[in-house]
Amino acid sequence: MMHIIDEAKVLLAKDNSPQWQNGYPNEQVLAQDIKQGFGYVLIVDKQIVATAALQQTPDENYQHIEEGSWLKEEQPFTTIHRIALSSNYRGMSLATFFLSHLISESYRLGFRQVRADTHRINQRMKHLLEKNGFQYRGIIYVKDYVDNARDAYQLCL
Repeated sequence: MMHIIDEAKVLLAKDNSPQWQNGYPNEQVLAQDIKQGFGYVLIVDKQIVATAALQQTPDENYQHIEEGSWLKEEQPFTTIHRIALSSNYRGMSLATFFLSHLISESYRLGFRQVRADTHRINQRMKHLLEKNGFQYRGIIYVKDYVDNARDAYQLCL
């Protein structure tokens, strides 16, 4: 999983994005995701090819949104974080497949909305979210990060 995250960090750096360039996410973050039951992987031919966190508790970074608003603000939601695909499997629509699974898992768990965020420069993630029905909702700010403004997205199920 960490190898896939490291590949994603390289791709983000090539896109001139500061996202994930400060040591985050690291092995401890992924271990915490697994411990909390938030860690998910996509397996193809017995190989882990993608990883993500599907947070099922309120995300404190989503409490305040600027230049927009959340729909159905009172309803619980899942949050997709740290999604990454192996460089060996890009161009096969597996990111879309994996995101679709995370959305279905959210529904199975009883949630009727999914949220996600990404750096404004991360056009790949924005495209993936929009392609899968997510709507841009505004700007949120993540903690402990220098360039902390994030474009926030939401999908109501």
